[in-house]
Amino acid sequence: MITLGLDIGSRNTKLVIYNSDDRSILFAKWISTEVNPLASVEALLAQALAQTGSETPGTAACTGYGRKLWKHGRVLSEISCHAAGVRHFHPEARTIIDIGGQDAKIITLAADGKVRDFVMNDKCAAGTGRFLEMTALRLDCTLDQLSQLASLSTAALNISSTCVVFAESEIVGMIAENAAPADIARAVHNSIASRVLTQISALAFEPPVVFTGGVALNNDLVACLARQLQLPVGVPPSPEITGALGAAILAAT
Repeated sequence: MITLGLDIGSRNTKLVIYNSDDRSILFAKWISTEVNPLASVEALLAQALAQTGSETPGTAACTGYGRKLWKHGRVLSEISCHAAGVRHFHPEARTIIDIGGQDAKIITLAADGKVRDFVMNDKCAAGTGRFLEMTALRLDCTLDQLSQLASLSTAALNISSTCVVFAESEIVGMIAENAAPADIARAVHNSIASRVLTQISALAFEPPVVFTGGVALNNDLVACLARQLQLPVGVPPSPEITGALGAAILAAT
């Protein structure tokens, strides 16, 4: 069976076309979510159909912030979709850290892959991709450059604020004091990792731990998380599409 999965996020929209018979991904891509999120969906769908040479799959599901906007498939929770998508790549996963543009989620799984518990931070941007966007803007670099920049850090700085607005003020102060951009970037990564540690401590979590979402492409943040958790942290080969992949997988059930 060929299925379609969508994840309409606050920052990016992801689409996956999946063959449930052989568990293969036929198409996967993401683009920025436009002011009209459905325009992003239509753009991705056109690319998917052109690349795969097929018609729109009759079985589909949608998740993410905009999941109720698309009326052509099942509406699924982000928690269940990320769990299913991560387990496609890491069937052994027992704890999932998902950091997106506007929220951060910790999901624990039972041995059979069913969701056991979760916590979510969607009220503050300090532990999300938005914090990284703000940091990159202040340090005059791209998001893609932030990880490499932080890896050059040689001095430990501390960001104590748990609010992104006050944290930005701390960063401005560090820049005014001529702190090295690499050290500031590393301080931001450690701040996010500390917030994750606080979140995850509220759950009875256990390894293996897998980090997903677009933020997981930041290798330095992955390393900071592993140091604070004192555990290895795995990353799927395509962490940005796990929600859409999970939607496609669950659409067939």
